[in-house]
Amino acid sequence: MLDALTHVPSLYDRVRRVIPPAEWAGFTDDIDAILELKRRHNAVILAHNYQTPEIFHCVSDIVGDSLALAREAQNVDADIIVMAGVHFMAETAKLLNPAKRVLMPDMQAGCSLADSITAADVRLLRQRYPGVPVVTYVNTSAAVKAESDLCCTSGNARRIVEGLGTDRVIMIPDEYLAQNIANETGITMITWAGHCEVHERFTPDEIRRIRAEHPGVVVLAHPECPPEVVAEADFSGSTAHMSDYVASGKASRVVLITECSMSDNLAVQHPEVEFIRPCNLCPHMKRITLPSLRRCLETLTTEVIIEPHLAVRARRAVERMLAA
Repeated sequence: MLDALTHVPSLYDRVRRVIPPAEWAGFTDDIDAILELKRRHNAVILAHNYQTPEIFHCVSDIVGDSLALAREAQNVDADIIVMAGVHFMAETAKLLNPAKRVLMPDMQAGCSLADSITAADVRLLRQRYPGVPVVTYVNTSAAVKAESDLCCTSGNARRIVEGLGTDRVIMIPDEYLAQNIANETGITMITWAGHCEVHERFTPDEIRRIRAEHPGVVVLAHPECPPEVVAEADFSGSTAHMSDYVASGKASRVVLITECSMSDNLAVQHPEVEFIRPCNLCPHMKRITLPSLRRCLETLTTEVIIEPHLAVRARRAVERMLAA
């Protein structure tokens, strides 16, 4: 047991506050193998903020929200990119790195938002609302991005929409994000009834109950939450914005109204902050595990492929987002 606990000791120091010793002992073989396989193949792992701490803090090279991963993917000095996230994130990395191999540890790691809309749906919206710009959330397939004018993330949605200089925008597919941006900007949003299966489950009553049970708690809500939930929060922003808020030292007790691994990862970095943890898990993010990452690097599968005619148009929408 002692050997297992002291294995990769510097890595365990990072996560000992959120991973018990007995649990860590079951991770070490996979972590060692992944680190060696990355060196062998000149590979990097990009991990979203919703990944579990043993992935986020111990084997990943670049971490962040969708916007940060999209930006950093452009600067990766590696032959292979492995996405510890969901499928649309791997597609975005491939769009921005067409000459690199992008691997997805589990092709079933999808997204309820991406699944809620098709390219044909976007074409129908354009027919119904001619001339209205289409802003597509990055949580979509490459085929949907290819039908769009430009993309956005929760971190830059307001700036993207306001930068269009128009009073009407088709904003898809997240209905709640669009409504929350409309409330902030006064711009009329033509929406689509897509929802994140994690964030749509939060309710105003849950927020009020948390406040009653934990006096003084600061509530940080993701803008994929319903508007009535965002209205109950003290702050709303992307996972990166929530991370920045915690790092600012403005609150000693917080609750993150988002996927619960986010709290674990921030607790590692901010031991001075108490995190209240309502636990809504993303079943798709949790398909990515240390064993699946190891298998991905051992077999170099599964590679993300995007049809060239789609890739050119989808890349344009993502690049416009990054340039805005």
